[in-house]
Amino acid sequence: MPTPANSHEPASELKRPSAKKTAAADASAALADATRAELDDAIAAVGSGARTWSLLTLDQRARLFERVRAAVVACAEEWATVAARSKGLDESSPLFGEEWLAGPYAVLGAIDGYVSTLRALARGASPLDGVKTDAAPGGRVRAHVFPAERIDRLLLSGFTGEVWFEPGVSARQAADSAGLGQRHPAGQASVGLVLGAGNITAIPVMDVFYELLAANRVSVLKVNPTQDALVPLFERALAPLTEPGFLRIVRGGGDVGAYLTRHEAFSHIHITGSATTFDAIVWGTGAEAARRRKAGDPRLATPITAELGGVSPIIVVPGRWTTADLEYQASHIATMRLHNSGHNCIAGQVVIISRDWPQRGAFLAALREAYAQAPHRPVWYPNSDGRLEAAATDYPDATWSADRTRALVEIGADDDADPLERTEYFAPVLGVIGLAGNGQEFLDATVSHANGRLTGTLGANVLIDPDTEHALGDGFERAIAELHYGGIAINAWTGIVFATPVLSWGAFPGGSIDDVGSGIGVVHNTRLLGGVERSIMRGPFRPFPRSLGRRDRFSVLPKPPWFVDARTGSAVSEGLTRWNMHHSAPHLVATLTKAMRS
Repeated sequence: MPTPANSHEPASELKRPSAKKTAAADASAALADATRAELDDAIAAVGSGARTWSLLTLDQRARLFERVRAAVVACAEEWATVAARSKGLDESSPLFGEEWLAGPYAVLGAIDGYVSTLRALARGASPLDGVKTDAAPGGRVRAHVFPAERIDRLLLSGFTGEVWFEPGVSARQAADSAGLGQRHPAGQASVGLVLGAGNITAIPVMDVFYELLAANRVSVLKVNPTQDALVPLFERALAPLTEPGFLRIVRGGGDVGAYLTRHEAFSHIHITGSATTFDAIVWGTGAEAARRRKAGDPRLATPITAELGGVSPIIVVPGRWTTADLEYQASHIATMRLHNSGHNCIAGQVVIISRDWPQRGAFLAALREAYAQAPHRPVWYPNSDGRLEAAATDYPDATWSADRTRALVEIGADDDADPLERTEYFAPVLGVIGLAGNGQEFLDATVSHANGRLTGTLGANVLIDPDTEHALGDGFERAIAELHYGGIAINAWTGIVFATPVLSWGAFPGGSIDDVGSGIGVVHNTRLLGGVERSIMRGPFRPFPRSLGRRDRFSVLPKPPWFVDARTGSAVSEGLTRWNMHHSAPHLVATLTKAMRS
């Protein structure tokens, strides 16, 4: 089987232990004695925990994660509430539901997926048994992993998800390797460091899970300071992992991060953050970084994987859309940018439309309206004011709304698109660019433009009506295969790829410490598949009842609850999470009734 370029482990490891010890000593000198002692205690605890983990059977590991599930359920409501308040929202906000879906809902989905995989392996089966696999363009194999359960066909009605393997990985090889670290559970466990993200509360928790199961690696988790308020909650929710030493949670700023990343105890580091932070860890900053890069001498002596974001395209394939289609997809795009106030690594940033589309003007009018009228919310992530100021400087003619907290940039013939296409603003800045053509000509040009011009390869979104997709036929699938992104959403948003943890999450293969792009490796991936290239989520172009069209995917969802303007989105998001918590049929019926009024 080929070495997977986007497997959990990087292709080559850095081994300079003497330099590592020196760097650790330098970082240690910058810390107070009490802080250093606390961190060393955490590292020692997981070192002992690694030995314990190696003694657990697959059945014991499954039961352990069932205990984690119960602890998460007990904390779920407080989790959502604390997360929302830390972002300037309260229970009365129509956007409160985001914190249910982006926190406990996603985490519970990951736990259930991993438990299912552990149970399959314990009985001698492959996690891919019973999953349909078939051929994808370019000599690839894909596994149709979603819907994973019957209930998925109702809760995400009309949505399907696929994991594509790298070219050269056969269906038999994919099945034989499924399970990753859990195929050999008695192997010696190692100790890793996880540097948590600061924007979405499920991220650090799910990263820890993947480290433990994909690589048999216990972790010290350093929480981003933006999530300090959640640390007591994380400690309760993850107590079944922290008690035996499989996890320790620490907090702190850059000095703590520097000490940990240079500590010799860790065999691996995983970070979710920015490429700037990644490069500072690997190469240093300023003159030191330049000198080290030139000499090919990274300061980091530890293998590292990463998820780092990028500039995500929203490709609008021209077709014959109704007024309702224009308004619905405009709301969809506003959601892609404004969810979590734009502080997402896969927030859609660049809308690409055809300059020759007869409905271009009507679409832009609908987009301007949806973007400006979406519910107001705080722009809360650190340094966001500076990013918005940078956008204002880059594009003085941008249209501002919501008390000048969100910008819409429409690139004209004489405008410079470089800042929009090269800068991940990580704030409410949405741009629109135009390319010539219709049909296959436009789609191929757009794919080439996204691959060649936009920074990063994490997530791409494609909106296409069913008649146009049918007319393009194999040409559409070929274009999707040429779209080099690790997560692709067709008539959906890549945020749903993230929140559906049976799918993989990470950059398109090719990142390295020299040119990291959107990162190295994948996470989530609850079937623990190796040799993964990307994941694709496909959804309905139209909501119910308009999804009853001849070629569209049928869906019972009127407007998905994650849309920023879904009237009952908060109540439905909470209800769906509570269904995952307790599986109460009457509560599910009540939730679906509210969903019909969205």
